[in-house]
Amino acid sequence: MEDTNIPDQLTYHDPVQRNPKEEKDPWITAARILSAVFTPFMVPFVAFVLLFLFTYLRILPLQYKLIVLAIVYCFTILLPMLSIYLMQKINGWSLHELGKRERRYVPYILTILSYVGCLVTMYRYHLPRYMGGIIVATLLCMVICALINLKWKISTHMASGGMMIGGLLSYSFIFQFNPTWWLCIFILLTGMLGSARIIVRQHTLNEVGGGFLIGLFCGIIGILFI
Repeated sequence: MEDTNIPDQLTYHDPVQRNPKEEKDPWITAARILSAVFTPFMVPFVAFVLLFLFTYLRILPLQYKLIVLAIVYCFTILLPMLSIYLMQKINGWSLHELGKRERRYVPYILTILSYVGCLVTMYRYHLPRYMGGIIVATLLCMVICALINLKWKISTHMASGGMMIGGLLSYSFIFQFNPTWWLCIFILLTGMLGSARIIVRQHTLNEVGGGFLIGLFCGIIGILFI
């Protein structure tokens, strides 16, 4: 095997077993918590919450906002997570096995179907185009990541982080506000999340960087141009 000076955490391809001492490392524990909290499923729901709290959309009736949030939650969090959990149990896969590139098509397909259902529901309720843009951007990102996953294990966590930044830039253009402080916060969180994915040995540096660029692209194109 070719000898390099690059740390193993940045170059591995399949998760490796850690010894018990490493498992108790506080950095690894913190990285796992960060990965669990900032799951890709949360992006659309969080985006809608931020829109309803910090843009002029906060003047909308509370009942209307709750209905929209309920639709988004059901189709982008509840249904994908429930269907993936059931599929995992039916096939007897562990989380480690489900994370392998060859099996990642399962959560991708189930998530894509859920997002299509969300778009159809939003269309039937005649929700504004700029709201549906969040789902369009996320759906576009999932499709691209699923196709790339056929050959390369891209980081969907970082794709979600890039999409949040791209979405922020897009909505700052639509609603004409200064995104500087929010941009600093999102960049910091995304950097922490990318580091966490490398620390837990779920992705390489290239997979993390590639995922971020795809998410950034989809966050801008999906909201502003599709």
